[in-house]
Amino acid sequence: MTTMESLIGLVNRIQRACTVLGDHGGDNALPTLWEALPSVAVVGGQSSGKSSVLESIVGRDFLPRGSGIVTRRPLVLQLHKTEEGQVEYAEFLHLPKRRFTDFSMVRKEIQDETDRMTGKTKQISPVPIHLSIYSPNVVNLTLIDLPGLTKVAVEGQPESIVQDIENMVRSYVEKPNSIILAISPANQDIATSDAIKLAREVDPSGDRTFGVLTKLDLMDKGTNALDVLEGRSYRLQQPWVGIVNRSQADINKNVDMIVARRKEREYFASSPDYSHLASKMGSEYLAKLLSRHLESVIRARIPSITSLINKTIDELESEMDHLGRPIAVDAGAQLYTILELCRAFDRIFKEHLDGGRPGGDRIYGVFDNQLPAALRKLPFDRHLSLQNVKKVVSEADGYQPHLIAPEQGYRRLIEGALNYFRGPAEASVDAVHFVLKELVRKSIGETQELKRFPTLQAEIAHAANEALERFRDESKKTTIRLVDMEASYLTVDFFRKLPQEVEKGGNPAASTMDRYTEGHFRRIGSNVSSYVNMVSETLRHSIPKAVVHCQVREAKRSLLDYFYAQVGKKEGKQLSQLLDEDPALMERRQQCGKRLELYKSARDEIDSVSWAR
Repeated sequence: MTTMESLIGLVNRIQRACTVLGDHGGDNALPTLWEALPSVAVVGGQSSGKSSVLESIVGRDFLPRGSGIVTRRPLVLQLHKTEEGQVEYAEFLHLPKRRFTDFSMVRKEIQDETDRMTGKTKQISPVPIHLSIYSPNVVNLTLIDLPGLTKVAVEGQPESIVQDIENMVRSYVEKPNSIILAISPANQDIATSDAIKLAREVDPSGDRTFGVLTKLDLMDKGTNALDVLEGRSYRLQQPWVGIVNRSQADINKNVDMIVARRKEREYFASSPDYSHLASKMGSEYLAKLLSRHLESVIRARIPSITSLINKTIDELESEMDHLGRPIAVDAGAQLYTILELCRAFDRIFKEHLDGGRPGGDRIYGVFDNQLPAALRKLPFDRHLSLQNVKKVVSEADGYQPHLIAPEQGYRRLIEGALNYFRGPAEASVDAVHFVLKELVRKSIGETQELKRFPTLQAEIAHAANEALERFRDESKKTTIRLVDMEASYLTVDFFRKLPQEVEKGGNPAASTMDRYTEGHFRRIGSNVSSYVNMVSETLRHSIPKAVVHCQVREAKRSLLDYFYAQVGKKEGKQLSQLLDEDPALMERRQQCGKRLELYKSARDEIDSVSWAR
């Protein structure tokens, strides 16, 4: 095989592999390898002879025929040259394990696959059919047969079909790597050619366009197409090629394509009009011309193709690192993987708490905003109202009114007031618990390594939340104990100062006379209020300390300790279940691996062929 055949055959193999892997264009910002490789788009009006040209190039009768619109889906046709003597066969991408040696069955499958997508109507679909033909009678080439351009919609077609077909054809030929094979019938004025009109719009310089004139043998007697073929009517940078298709009678008689090629050669050799061009006419010459041009285009683009391949390899390797490598099968390695994943989660969780990532500041917000606001809203005004103070003091005195100071009344008022602190204390614990749970959820989501393992994610989340529940229970006990401690032992020094403050105001005897008046009860309420405010200030500082000590500190120190102990007891099968990956992610890694292998293989083969020049 020549270097040219190796290079074009390589491109064919790469394009086919890209197609199998779904790497053949789309909305990606980076052009795919398929888009970077050149191919030949066959364009023509309906009944221009497109099918006959393709069959002549292939040397086989394999395309559906009929009147009106026959090609209703793009056909990506990849020709692979094989060694002489080998059996010709065809393969469809949608039937990868089936070889067709009967080409009439190839025609039937094209028709059936078209109907499967569009139904037995005259509708079209942009979804291509991919067909590979392996034969010693072809050149390495990729051809894309597109629906024939039309000017009017026929019965059974939507009015938009004219524009729909043009848009579909244009999407293929406007790509700068597309080589346009513009088919025009010789028995019509070239100025009215749909193919040439479209080619001129997308390739005004004519660098990418090859003109093909079909039906030369059907021109009116005394006329010829020399003005077109010799470039006087419409000049292209590439040569025009004339083709003589099989006649309808030959098609009806199933005349062999090899025989048809011989008849075509004889026609040009014996034609008084075209004999001087005979060596540059015919389907065989067209196939070789396209193959040579394709080879020169590929060579010119090897540097840019190689650059694209290298860039894509880097991106795919980065994605593989992101997706993670396959998991080891032995229990020890699996346990190590699980512990590493847990540690990765734990690091991110601590970063949230310590300020490396957002979220930990919400805990401070509980202490700096929510707790003080809750303390201010406690109903001390109602509890220490004149009416309630009288009621509590009187009930505390019982049948014997207090003699000097209503100590029992003071105690009951203070204990009743301090009970209100339980609410803010428990609310602070719950608020911090909610923040910690949210940080666990965020941290699991931000641990990229864990995305592969939904089962392990769920287990870590469950274990972490169970630990947070235990920390919350302990924190509640501690904060309530702080409140109870304040109620259990009152600060004596605070009350010892009260009589002195009374005496500073004047005569103690007057104070005694005022013991049962409204002013007396107001002073009691005021004294209790001062004491409660002092306790409130103390708890405002001590509750956050308790919460941080019991919840935040423990979450940083031992969030997954219990989980570690349990995982260490698991056996191989249980560990494997924890590392049961998301099937979609496994499929994504598999596809990524195949694409990476494809691109590396393409790079190596392109390097070997380019060095052989």
